Amino acid sequence: MLVEQAGGGSTAGHSAWPVFRRNTARVAGAVPPPVLVLLGSISLQVGAAFAKEMFSIAGPAGVVTLRLVFAALILLVVWRPSVRLGRRAWVTVVCYGIVLAGMNMCIYRAFEHIPLGVAVTIEFLGPLAVALFGSRRKLDVLWALLAGAGVFLLSRAEGGLNWTGVAFALTAALLWAGYILLGARLGSQTSGGSGLALAMAVGTAVAAPFGVVEAGPALLDPKVLAAGLVVALMSSVIPYSLELEALRRIPPRVFGVLMSLEPAIAALAGLVVLGEMLGLAQWLAVGCVVVASVGSTRTSTGG
Repeated sequence: MLVEQAGGGSTAGHSAWPVFRRNTARVAGAVPPPVLVLLGSISLQVGAAFAKEMFSIAGPAGVVTLRLVFAALILLVVWRPSVRLGRRAWVTVVCYGIVLAGMNMCIYRAFEHIPLGVAVTIEFLGPLAVALFGSRRKLDVLWALLAGAGVFLLSRAEGGLNWTGVAFALTAALLWAGYILLGARLGSQTSGGSGLALAMAVGTAVAAPFGVVEAGPALLDPKVLAAGLVVALMSSVIPYSLELEALRRIPPRVFGVLMSLEPAIAALAGLVVLGEMLGLAQWLAVGCVVVASVGSTRTSTGG
């Protein structure tokens, strides 16, 4: 059990972490929230591409488990969160952790069957729903519908789609919507990255049984562990920390709109890292999402 010590020892290690946390928060606070979301998205999608390359060794559930285990360990060491939270905060932490694990397992399963960019574009239906139902401007609805048209184009692409992959991506979309809403609540009920660290530990506990069953001894292979650490940093620690900071400073609706850039970023990551080629209709679909994101961001900030 990790309990933050208010008046702990005077060792250099104990004094270094608070300084690190303050400096990290100061740097993040100086960066505009849209930039935080963009950097987090790039890190997440490049990490996802590397994770997909590990499927043949550890399977999707095994990779998710390694990702969450390392992410939880890093965040717990860095933030040393107190477990003395109120009942409402703990409910949010547990729910956030469950959603986090489920979202990751579902989208990784989708990656097994459909290209990275296509899976993430379908997954975007989650933040799209947040943007649509939370909108108070007609233009926001227009941009959301344009992004939805992009998703529709994917279903009309030559060769069709693997519907198993689509089903997993749609489930991830639902969980992503919950992640956005719960993330805003987590940011308001906890300080720094403490809530995220505890939620990541909860997510690890949820995913671990599936990972152990699927990957078995491969989870202990040093090369797999090293790759899992890289994936954890790129796909969990960096993006979730940046996104959580952004959610403290912008409404969930605006955050959902900004996240609509992820399909384009995922498609590029899939192309560069995995060599996944998309057809013209698929790139047009991604383009619709990008235009919707740019348009909605301008109307949200420009009035």
